[in-house]
Amino acid sequence: MRGFCMLGRLPGTIAELSWSKCCEAKGGDPLVFGRGGEEMDFLQQQGIEVKVIPGITAASGIAAELGIPLTHRGVATSVRFLTGHSRKGGTDPLFVAENAADPDSTLVVYMGLSTLPSLASKLMFHGLPEDTPAAAIERGTTPQQRIVFAALKDLGDEIASHQLVSPTLIIIGKVVALSPLWPRAMNKTSTLVESR
Repeated sequence: MRGFCMLGRLPGTIAELSWSKCCEAKGGDPLVFGRGGEEMDFLQQQGIEVKVIPGITAASGIAAELGIPLTHRGVATSVRFLTGHSRKGGTDPLFVAENAADPDSTLVVYMGLSTLPSLASKLMFHGLPEDTPAAAIERGTTPQQRIVFAALKDLGDEIASHQLVSPTLIIIGKVVALSPLWPRAMNKTSTLVESR
């Protein structure tokens, strides 16, 4: 059997190799906004057996490292993962804001730096309090990790002020204030935390 390797490419641009086996290593969970499902489907359509070795999604790993429980009795009864990008490359894919503006839920936004201002406005318009705790985590769980904590209404400005870049994960919800790093415990309105 011929071997095929994805090497991070989209389905349809498979690099044909002479190996009998190939491994594509991805960080986190390849089936949560990692296109792993699309790649797996494509390979299976080619008659190629696929095995997924699960990872820990960025939402769980980063939140745990920061002491942010994604759900917490009496604080957040659910968690919702959102993508900040649309499949067609649009600038405003976050049409889900009306249904996501639940103060008893935690929102985790992958790839959402460019669409955060729109998402935050929509969430507040649909009833999420403007003082909802939020965090933006650049390069989470790495030595280069930087975190901005702020109220939802201020998060976009704080991200810009501290010049966070991709990859950045955004966590919105009351559970963020449970982190020992949350600035309210330090009598500040926002804070930047850097790993050293």
